[in-house]
Amino acid sequence: MSTLVAIAYPDVATADAVRTELVQATKENLLALEDLVVVEHRGDGKVKLRQGASLTGAGAAGGALWGGLIGLLFLAPVIGMALGAATGAAAGKVTDIGVDDQFVKQLGAKLGPGGAAVIVLGRAGAPERVLERIGRYGGEVIQTSLSREDEARVRDALGEPVPAA
Repeated sequence: MSTLVAIAYPDVATADAVRTELVQATKENLLALEDLVVVEHRGDGKVKLRQGASLTGAGAAGGALWGGLIGLLFLAPVIGMALGAATGAAAGKVTDIGVDDQFVKQLGAKLGPGGAAVIVLGRAGAPERVLERIGRYGGEVIQTSLSREDEARVRDALGEPVPAA
């Protein structure tokens, strides 16, 4: 079962550093990510989302491949690739997986101006090692689907006071 954890940081640079650590942990098979979003509450009040994976780019690449193959059948591979890439990009843009964007925007609006958050949806194969990596950045847990005990472990690793039960 996947777990959702949202951690707030005082600035986007810290959130980006944590994002980099989580991506590296994924490459080392310590973590299996379904979605990773950095939310930034800009000084002008706008909330900016940066998704972990671009579905538009993936859709364009897949569409170009299929379009090229189909284009070979009709002796027009370049036209097929162009049409396939456009169709794939459009499909990727409207596809949404992972954490709901509306939820992320609402969460981002709760951050103070200049603040940022990292929202992770996934499973940790080695949770202690992942906590060790991100603990040095501090932060504050603002939303989670973890059990009380696991949430307390995360808060402790971040150096956040753990509320009494």
